[in-house]
Amino acid sequence: MYKVFYLTFGCKVNQYETECLKAVFSEKGFAAVTMPSEADVIVVNSCTVTSSGDSKSLYAVRKLRRERPEAVIVLTGCLPQTSEKLRDELTEADIITGTRDRCSIPDLVLDFIENRSRTVFVREYGRNDSFETMPCGSISGKTRAFVKIQDGCDRFCSYCIIPYSRGRCRSKPIESLRTEIASLAEAGHREIVLVGINLAFYGREFGLRLADAVELCCGIDGVERVRLGSLEPEEITDSDLERLAAQSKFCPQFHLSLQSGCNRTLKAMNRRYTAEEYMELVKKIRLRFPDCAFTTDMMTGFPTETDEDFEESMRFAEAVGFAKIHVFQYSPREGTPAARMPQLPKKVKSERADRLKALSAQLHEEYLKSRVGATVPVLFEQENSPDFHQGYAPDYTLIKIARKNSKKSLRNSIFYVKIEEYRSDYCIGSIVPENSPY
Repeated sequence: MYKVFYLTFGCKVNQYETECLKAVFSEKGFAAVTMPSEADVIVVNSCTVTSSGDSKSLYAVRKLRRERPEAVIVLTGCLPQTSEKLRDELTEADIITGTRDRCSIPDLVLDFIENRSRTVFVREYGRNDSFETMPCGSISGKTRAFVKIQDGCDRFCSYCIIPYSRGRCRSKPIESLRTEIASLAEAGHREIVLVGINLAFYGREFGLRLADAVELCCGIDGVERVRLGSLEPEEITDSDLERLAAQSKFCPQFHLSLQSGCNRTLKAMNRRYTAEEYMELVKKIRLRFPDCAFTTDMMTGFPTETDEDFEESMRFAEAVGFAKIHVFQYSPREGTPAARMPQLPKKVKSERADRLKALSAQLHEEYLKSRVGATVPVLFEQENSPDFHQGYAPDYTLIKIARKNSKKSLRNSIFYVKIEEYRSDYCIGSIVPENSPY
């Protein structure tokens, strides 16, 4: 039996696809291992959203080749999908595939083991491609499961390579989703996180909306929570919000991708909304979900961003009151319009990123402080400390409670907790007496 080590970079979609790859390899008789030193085969699932993502993936492949010269090394994912030059030059990888045809990878590995012939198998996307359904991947012992329901993007933001690495929008058929969620619930996963490359566009080719997927998941026995991954703000309607608000299992944490709070920069980015439209959506969501949390992605140092634009973006982020901001510096992606614009110095991008990160930390602490006194249902996860049980509230606030009985686990249980204190990145509370497990 051949043993496989998996290394994943990038987003939740990549994490999901790696779990599916494990299932595909398992069906072919391969076994997963947790250390590369134990592996006959190493699969690196790459990311190319930023130049640092490229660097991490390439460094990993080259390092693993030095450390495991006899292993079969597979590079898959977004990076090779967009870089034809890389496919030829990265000889450290024995097999290179892109973001399509993942189910063929075990057969490519077996063929390489037999013939020792390097393989590059990367197919380009077409306009009418359908969603590639893979075997359901389930992580034993995990309370939460990611489920990819959408792939690709039609938006072509001026800085983004993803439409080229993932193709056009396409969605998982609803019946395939039903089967997968039922299987995950049976395996013990109580929280489902729906993810995609452009998640808000789920179901368009079937005449469906994202709310249809949420309603389906909420209706399956064993599923206690349904959460959404990153959303593009321009596709969310009043009707969508009404349908989501009607689902008691829906978690009101909204990761609304912003990128910039300055209209001039948003236009240069080819984003499809204004700061005012974004704020109006935030207000609509808060009306329906009073205890919701907003998180986002923001970019610093886009080629046209002036000091004044950045200050405007900072003020906007503060006005929204995000619970957390994922900050990243713009990095040019070859083949995108923004890469051909005059670039800002790295120092400027870095300094702006540092300031935005400081604001994020401040806003995060303010948000946690605002939760003190609230009583919230917490889904507890595997304990990683002898002193605390920990889990997440519906708004994805990390909650810790004192572990009074070290032998008793609360994993995969939901209890109401009153939040009593906050720290820089989590809250502390106690289980309300009527729900005490002790």
